Amino acid sequence: MALKFHAAIHLSLQLSPSPTLFAPSFCKPQKLLKSLVKKTHVCQSSLVDEQQQQISFNEQENQLINALVGIQGRGKSASPQQLNEVGHAVKVLEGLEGVSEPTGSNLIEGRWQLMFTTRPGTASPIQRTFVGVDFFSVFQEVYLRTNDPRVSNIVKFSNAIGELKVEAAATIENGKRILFQFDRAAFSFNFLPFKVPYPVPFRLLGDEAKGWLDTTYLSPSGNLRISRGNKGTTFVLQKKTEPRQRLLSAIGTGTGVLEAINEFIKLNQNVAKDEMELIDGEWQMIWSSQMETDSWIENAGRGLMGKQIVTKNGQLKFVVDILLGVRFSMTGTFVKSSLNTYDVKMDDAAIIGGMFGLPVEMETKINLELLYSDDKIRISRGYKNIVFVHARTDGTRQN
Repeated sequence: MALKFHAAIHLSLQLSPSPTLFAPSFCKPQKLLKSLVKKTHVCQSSLVDEQQQQISFNEQENQLINALVGIQGRGKSASPQQLNEVGHAVKVLEGLEGVSEPTGSNLIEGRWQLMFTTRPGTASPIQRTFVGVDFFSVFQEVYLRTNDPRVSNIVKFSNAIGELKVEAAATIENGKRILFQFDRAAFSFNFLPFKVPYPVPFRLLGDEAKGWLDTTYLSPSGNLRISRGNKGTTFVLQKKTEPRQRLLSAIGTGTGVLEAINEFIKLNQNVAKDEMELIDGEWQMIWSSQMETDSWIENAGRGLMGKQIVTKNGQLKFVVDILLGVRFSMTGTFVKSSLNTYDVKMDDAAIIGGMFGLPVEMETKINLELLYSDDKIRISRGYKNIVFVHARTDGTRQN
């Protein structure tokens, strides 16, 4: 089915042994947050100032960044191929010489955004509930050079609502390892002048509230960090994200997307001025500027949902998974009509289940304009001037 970015929030958090960062143990929260998330209109601040900042990565770091682009849910919805690409890039960086003793460096200090995490079976409820939801932003704050060294996990629900902050007292064990013990947690709602304590019995948990975190790679720029927790979880974190990641973040939260698209295209105007091509491969539609209509079949036939498969011989296919192996498929052709524009004609549709197919009589003609295209992301304007964002799902392009 088409990708949806409406998060169904289940907040029945339970106690879990052997906590690790981004996965502290919790008791059941109040129903207040669930109600607020449902009723509050979410807004997002402008990305303009952040996007003007130039971010540099070395070649090996870029391989990891490129592998992360297009992965939904910080790894929750990653395909096996995507997981392999990320895993390989992580191992390459861990084999390189980054900052030799990260815990002794000022570069580890500050707020880090969680971009990716593995999900072992022992992950606690907060990791399953929050970390995999694109609607929320997840951060980690590391402050070791104070009278009260701390590592904190932060789930930011929105600018309008606020955040949940879970804090741990921290101790440096060696150049890579931080020992921590969770000791307090609270909601900070932007519409309240005080914090709402989250009643977690950390003192009663004893060793279950303790853990450790190893930093296996810290970039010399201080912008990229790879860490592994005591439960075997791998984390990839960044201080500043590159433009494609920020665009996908806006899509994940569902707010400020057109503004993010416009700013992204401006930042890449040198690329946008060049001739672009409709790159072959599998492309998942992750956002469009028009909501779907009541007609499911029209949405599928106009590319408003599902996946596009582009082939080098000028063929295009729309594929939408329906249920239990049943899918809608529509094929057609595309011909380049100008520098960055294609004429698309889709006229062969069917609902397919196994080896059987039911033909569907419909035809769609589209003037497709490429606004931006690389091996990971495509921004285009298509049917009725609707703006689309597609993410490539079949790995790195092979020339």
